[in-house]
Amino acid sequence: MASTGSTGSTFPKWQLAVLIGAPVALGIGYLYWKKSTEAEEGSGDKLTKKKLGEIKDKTISLDGDERSRSQQDAPAKKKAPTPLEEAQKHKNEGNTHFRDGKYDQAIKEYDLAIEKCPVTETNDLSTFYQNRAAAYEHLQRWTAVIDDCSKALQCNPKYLKALKRRAKAYEQQKELAASLEDTTAACILEGFQNKHTLILADRVLKELGKQHAQEALKEKQNVQPSKFFVKNYFASFSDDPIKKLVIASTEPKGFVKAKLLLDQGQYEGIVAACTEEIESSEAESEYKVEALLLRATFYMLTANYPEGTADLEAVIASELADKKIRSNALIKRASLAMQTQPNTPEECFRYFSMAEDLDPKNSDIYHHRGQVYILIERLEDAIADFEKACSLNPSSGIIEIHRCYASYRLALTNKNEYALRKVMDGFRNAIERFPDCVECYSLMAQVLSDQQEFSEADNFYNKAIKIEPENAQIFVHKALLQLQWKADIVAAVELIEKAIQVDDKCEFAYETLGTIQVQRGELQEAIKLFDSAIKLAKTEMELIHLYSLKDAAIAQVNVTKNMGLDIRNFVGMGQPSF
Repeated sequence: MASTGSTGSTFPKWQLAVLIGAPVALGIGYLYWKKSTEAEEGSGDKLTKKKLGEIKDKTISLDGDERSRSQQDAPAKKKAPTPLEEAQKHKNEGNTHFRDGKYDQAIKEYDLAIEKCPVTETNDLSTFYQNRAAAYEHLQRWTAVIDDCSKALQCNPKYLKALKRRAKAYEQQKELAASLEDTTAACILEGFQNKHTLILADRVLKELGKQHAQEALKEKQNVQPSKFFVKNYFASFSDDPIKKLVIASTEPKGFVKAKLLLDQGQYEGIVAACTEEIESSEAESEYKVEALLLRATFYMLTANYPEGTADLEAVIASELADKKIRSNALIKRASLAMQTQPNTPEECFRYFSMAEDLDPKNSDIYHHRGQVYILIERLEDAIADFEKACSLNPSSGIIEIHRCYASYRLALTNKNEYALRKVMDGFRNAIERFPDCVECYSLMAQVLSDQQEFSEADNFYNKAIKIEPENAQIFVHKALLQLQWKADIVAAVELIEKAIQVDDKCEFAYETLGTIQVQRGELQEAIKLFDSAIKLAKTEMELIHLYSLKDAAIAQVNVTKNMGLDIRNFVGMGQPSF
């Protein structure tokens, strides 16, 4: 697995967000529904008479009971009831049937209430439709729920209960985009204070993101990563058998050609050259296993996972192959299992165990397994693996700084001030020992930023950029620091745009800039940036995350348009911090 810091990580970006404090996907906490107080006095709109924070979210609830009880208690009048009074009477009888669980009878009474109610009494009509929708909901008649809630909202566009009930019905019908729009509108009406609505929004976003990700994977084109990414991926292996292999032949074909291209940093033709070697006759093929391993590596880097898996399994099964070749394949197979099956890490650890049994003195096994342990918060196991890797390869600055980082996370989790001070000394010692290791400066900067030592963190990012000016991710992390430290959006945007100039295949840069544009109210621009990140994503998990961001932005565009809002008027109000 590639490293977690600045070296072209293959880890999901939601894990990087743990370090940088990226905002939540919905990203619309700064929008408030200002028009709730603009309705005319006495309009009957409950939202104009209550604070948004006082509104309770109930799965099933009826409206109009309080007023109807007061009417029942009033002295009887001799004159004939008005049409509205007749409608209220049927609504009251419907509510009684509803509370008794007689939903079909309740619906019949609500039908009569709607029939009797004058069309001018829109607030009462909206209540009758919403109550009937509640009865339909109990009967799981979702199409009817949607229809009645829509009619209630035509009468009262700010009817919170109708919005949330329709959102849940849309979710049941798998109309997730529509559900998200209604949930987003409800969040705005509630000022983002109702945790139940926020939970619904999060659930719908994840489901919609998953749906879109699965659809995208069917058509997704494999994208060659940047040269910098590939170079640093190979650098994350201290004991890479392919990189260390010395070939005497200079004949430019097959694996010999592939190795020459690899050494020159010319990656485009490597898969074809490896395929030539693999498909040649046994007599002509001297490096078939090596070609399988190298081709598998580039299949992984371009997210061509089925073909990569097949090649790795072929290498692993080749018992006559050198153990360094097979152990490297097992490490990459473990990484692939974690990327494609993140919820079942047991398969990943099985391959690591096989590698350890085969080649116990290979530091790469413990280094890469330690990073997986960090991902799943098994920090003590991570530290033990990093210490093993350090003992086998004491000259690696990347391994040492990852050991420091795992120790920092553990000390932070345990709230151990003494251990934290000791860890910070460890970071500084690592930088003194490995002054040319950019990972040391980048992770040190992220830790200092986490501790709000912003000025010192900025200095370390500058040192990292000086060592690796082509490393786009460092520019992005420095940009996020400007937001956290100075709330300087202009400086942050400039740094991320610089990152994209340095590496136009840096998915992290597009995603982060898109999130910033959401907070600036530039939603259309944000959607374009999320699309750019989606094209570069490698795993289904990354796609789900990115589509959630994009879908949230699309929902905001549609809701603010439907509500007649200019989102730019609301920028900066209660927005989530970095």
